[in-house]
Amino acid sequence: MTQYAADPATPFTETTIESVLLDADLFVKYSSPERAFDLLRDAIDRSPRSIGLREKMRDICVRQKNLNEAARQCLALVSLYIGREDFDLAYDRLQEAKLLDPRISVAPGLEAIRRARRPEFATAPKTSQVVRTDLTFAGNLAYVSIFDAVQVIENSKMTGLLVVKSDLHLANVSFNDGRIVDAECNGHNGVAAFRMIVEIGSGTFEFSTSDHEFPIVINVTNNTNFLLDVLTELDHERAEKHGLRDVSGELQ
Repeated sequence: MTQYAADPATPFTETTIESVLLDADLFVKYSSPERAFDLLRDAIDRSPRSIGLREKMRDICVRQKNLNEAARQCLALVSLYIGREDFDLAYDRLQEAKLLDPRISVAPGLEAIRRARRPEFATAPKTSQVVRTDLTFAGNLAYVSIFDAVQVIENSKMTGLLVVKSDLHLANVSFNDGRIVDAECNGHNGVAAFRMIVEIGSGTFEFSTSDHEFPIVINVTNNTNFLLDVLTELDHERAEKHGLRDVSGELQ
């Protein structure tokens, strides 16, 4: 194996990082994942902003079922990708962190991505969103509504994360056995976030299944009734805002 500089205060060069990555692969290949983990941990301590080192650590931890460390590396990678303005990868790692550890709140990460990419919206022409194909299902909100996507998940009783991306929103909805249990959108969570999500009419959505259930923040017995209640509340609020009187109760 490669010998590395002894001074722990000296960051690794790109050449040294490549050697570390190769050695880590060899350790895993020859059934020594613990040595690969120790090697990468020491390397990351010396070069904490190396995306290559953190991605390798994430990959090995996922394969070795060290999910807490994998989630931690995902969160670190979010910040690094935001710094490189690679917002799609930042969002992918944030989504992966949530899937690896459902206890994680992604609201701060969503807000950081939204703030970082907001100047881009004001100056750059809008481009079509790219829909990934390595997911359970995905679609374009111009053709498939949030309501329809939720019904598919509910009917299939799937546990996982529905992520929604648009020019002004980064959001997700958590499901346990097809039932809505949490939502996060632009720094908000729970019902407040879901109220924002149901009004998103453009962008894309992606759904990934999870082996782990998510903490219950929104407690509903029926997704459809919950959706209809939220939409009704929003309609009433819009009517009041425009000075219109709600007469639904008077017609009963």
